[in-house]
Amino acid sequence: MPLAVIVTRDVADRFRGFLSSVMLEVAPTVFVSPRMSKGVRGRTWQVLTDWHNAEPRGSLVMVWRDNNETGGVGLAHLGEPPRELIEIDGMWVARSRRHARNL
Repeated sequence: MPLAVIVTRDVADRFRGFLSSVMLEVAPTVFVSPRMSKGVRGRTWQVLTDWHNAEPRGSLVMVWRDNNETGGVGLAHLGEPPRELIEIDGMWVARSRRHARNL
């Protein structure tokens, strides 16, 4: 059960209330869970997705360890701007998909 981190920005207060019930808020709008199972992570993200679809304001990003993903990090986004991990000359960098271009 890997560590999961969710960061929110400019979302309704109910997002923070819900996340506080399943994770620790270690800094304003930064939530962590040291042992969140894949199932709990999926259900938590589904609630956030449903709420964000109903009220598309602000953004959320979730990060967790996933050895099958680029750089061993899984990323999920709601809102703008989404990011993706890419490798450039042996370094992992995050770029905005909105401004993505061929490198």
